[in-house]
Parts: sequence; C-alpha cells; structure tokens
Amino acid sequence: MRYIKHWLNSLLLFLPVLIFAQEQHYKQAQLVRQNDTLNYRILWPENFSEDASYPLVLFLHGAGERGSDNQSQLVHGSSLFINSENRSKFPAIVIFPQCPKGDYWANVAVDRSEKGVELEFDTDKGPTRPLSLVMELLKEQLEKSYVDKERVYVAGLSMGGMGTFEILSRMPNTFAAAIPICGAGDEGLVGKYAHIPMWIFHGAKDNVVSPLYSIEMVEAIVEAGGFPNFTLYENANHNSWDPAFDEPDFLNWLFSKRRTLQ
Repeated sequence: MRYIKHWLNSLLLFLPVLIFAQEQHYKQAQLVRQNDTLNYRILWPENFSEDASYPLVLFLHGAGERGSDNQSQLVHGSSLFINSENRSKFPAIVIFPQCPKGDYWANVAVDRSEKGVELEFDTDKGPTRPLSLVMELLKEQLEKSYVDKERVYVAGLSMGGMGTFEILSRMPNTFAAAIPICGAGDEGLVGKYAHIPMWIFHGAKDNVVSPLYSIEMVEAIVEAGGFPNFTLYENANHNSWDPAFDEPDFLNWLFSKRRTLQ
C-alpha cells in the first residue's frame, strides 16, 4: 500500500510536467466554418521550413478526451511524437483535433446499456459534423506546398479508431497508411480502402469495445484483397494503445509507407 501511494504521488507530480511539455510543443489552433469551430493542436517539425517537405499525421482521440478545452485530446499518443529521438528521426506535422462532448468522429449509434458497447454504423448519413470539419482541415493542409502528399497518415484509438476507419472510407485516395487502435467500423465499406496499409491493434480482454469488432474488420479487409497487420494483445484491456505505442516498429512502420492509388 505504501508503494502504491508513493507511485500515485509521483504520477500526480509528473502529470503537470507532461501536460506542460505537450502544450509547449503542440500549438493551439482552430478551424472556423460559419457557426462551427474545430479545435486542434498542431506539432511542427523542428527547424520547420516551408521550402522543405514533411509527412503529415492526423490523430483522432477517444471518447474520454472530447471537450472544448483544446487540450484533453493530447492525453494519449501525443508524447510519442515529441520524444526527442522520434522528432529527429521522423520530422513530421502532427495534428490532434478535438471532438466536442456528446458527438463522435464516426457516424455510429452507441448502446451502453449492457457490459461493453454495442455499435451500429450508419455511414449513409454522411460524416458527422466533427469529422466533416476534420476532413476540411485536412484538405486545407494538403494545399500547403510543404506537405508531402504521398505520406499522409491517420491513426486513432477507441472512438478515434472508429473515426480512422470512417475517414479512410470517405477519403480513400488520401492516406498512405492507417493505425486504428481498439476501434470498429462498417465492414461493408472496406472495399473502398483495403489497398491502404493498416496496422490494427486491440486488446483480447477489452471489455469496452470488443476485440471481435477489429477481428471482423480484419476479416473483411482480407476478403476485399487487403493485407493488414493485426496485433491482438493477450493481456490488454481497452487501453491497448499503451502496448501499441511501445511497439519498437510503430513509427518505423508508419513513416515507411507511401501512398498507392487504386
């Protein structure tokens, strides 16, 4: 018990330092369209130059990080890209948009009445407003001369994993690779993007979003002619993003991919 209290106290002392470091690196920004606003954070490469060319990473957070503070979306994943070794080895533009509370990246009905969640996707309705704004932001960035159009990536966890699958279906010729973590998607749409390299992660013990959702997506992608990587962690629950981010080849794999068109 004494050890646990010491560990918790150390964590509480460390968290403000981590959050400060994240906020220092990721600059606040907004995309405003009429009466709608998308908050986002953007990480610029060290020694950024508009005369150079950089890959771009779009990262979609989970449901727990929704809000309007333009900060919470940095809780998971952002530290991976500000690691000094990674910044030196993989100079990139990294964008973390924030979804408002009560909304979703994917057009999905979520039933929380039972243990875990039951998901029903309805992509015929068009993208949600937050995802629509993300797509507008991405298109705006793609007009910049310093963005390498052949090396645009998307990743996301939980709700963001669902958003990752959905944005792939809506912009199938944009991304060079994708990493959906503990997510789910509409299996009927995978034929649109099965050609895109994917590394899909899930925890076998996930009691929030069942790993069967990722297994079904992998099966559908393979049937559509794709060749996804799939990692199912034996002992991970919903936070399978933790072991995923610890994968030694995570960023090497991502940044090695270049866009291939259908």
